[in-house]
Amino acid sequence: MVKLSDAAANHLLELLKKKEYPEGALKVSVVGGGCSGLQYQMELVQGAGPKDIIVESRGVKISVDPKSAVFISGSEVDFSTDLLKGGFRVTNPNARATCSCGDSFST
Repeated sequence: MVKLSDAAANHLLELLKKKEYPEGALKVSVVGGGCSGLQYQMELVQGAGPKDIIVESRGVKISVDPKSAVFISGSEVDFSTDLLKGGFRVTNPNARATCSCGDSFST
């Protein structure tokens, strides 16, 4: 489904600890928007939705709704502290095109 790099997992574990979400998860969704039509939405949640798909990667739970799963299956979430493009980034093998800024994609 979706996996995390070591850097993303380490950063998420720190964030979950700070938020005091011991059973928390990273919720990853795909929503309409951006130049290419689809964009990622990520948030820390205390629990998953009733129909969400739950996977675990490197000790972190990831929650994905069934509609988003079609678009992000096989993706990897990474984390970078780069000055210009730091933050979470998704490498998605299903994306056929991305916009020039890299914030949205199409399939």
